[in-house]
Amino acid sequence: MQTPRLVAFDLDDTLAPSKTRMDPRMAKVLRELADRVEVAIISGGQWQQFQTQVIDQLPELSLEARGRLHLMPTCGTKYVRHNGTEFATVYAENLTDDERDRAKQALRTEALRLAMWELKPAGDVIEDRGSQITFSALGQQARLEDKHAWDPTGAKKAALRDAVARALPDLEVRSGGSTSIDITRKGIDKAFGMARLVEATGIALDEMLFFGDRLDEGGNDYPVLEMGVRSIAVEGWEDTLAKVAALVDQIDPVGKSAALAEGELIGDRG
Repeated sequence: MQTPRLVAFDLDDTLAPSKTRMDPRMAKVLRELADRVEVAIISGGQWQQFQTQVIDQLPELSLEARGRLHLMPTCGTKYVRHNGTEFATVYAENLTDDERDRAKQALRTEALRLAMWELKPAGDVIEDRGSQITFSALGQQARLEDKHAWDPTGAKKAALRDAVARALPDLEVRSGGSTSIDITRKGIDKAFGMARLVEATGIALDEMLFFGDRLDEGGNDYPVLEMGVRSIAVEGWEDTLAKVAALVDQIDPVGKSAALAEGELIGDRG
């Protein structure tokens, strides 16, 4: 395949641990990538997480490279670009008041019924992100080790997702991170965000490359793979760092690309 014109990433557990700032090594390689091609980040997280985890860690990013960033919080229901002065919202597919209220009520009701409502959470359990309602079983600020231990098989989260989906047939209910459930308007997932990215950039899906840690069927990155975007599965940000560093080494700055041999990217899928 030819070098991608755009490289897209999941955020949590792909570019950084959940709700944690990017490591300086990841920031460096992401900056080098943005000097070469368009870069997109699409995640269920809200804009403030993008700001803290990513943007604040890239103070040396040039104005030209900032213009090559495509930031898509809440699975692409919001699209943020740099306008030459600051990062500004291009669009936001916000839920109505009624949709938000019903989503919050269904999450609380079903979590209580299934004995998944944490009595002493570390932060908010239900968060209103405007275009997305997110349930975090242990609270938004729970420790990583607690999150990973809560539901190692994914069975608890799947049961809650299914129950809430039955209560909200007109909305999209899907698994998010290790302890989270996300609710948006119907038909919205990361594939929706990637399709909007095609419209915004004019870059075709077969000219894109995606890195994610949940490309397994049922994972929240799977819709990107399913829609035909060449995708690379990673296991944590360190794995992403190694694979992106190898990619950067094969691309000249300012979009002058060298061809990549088929299969050269270790761990790719699709």
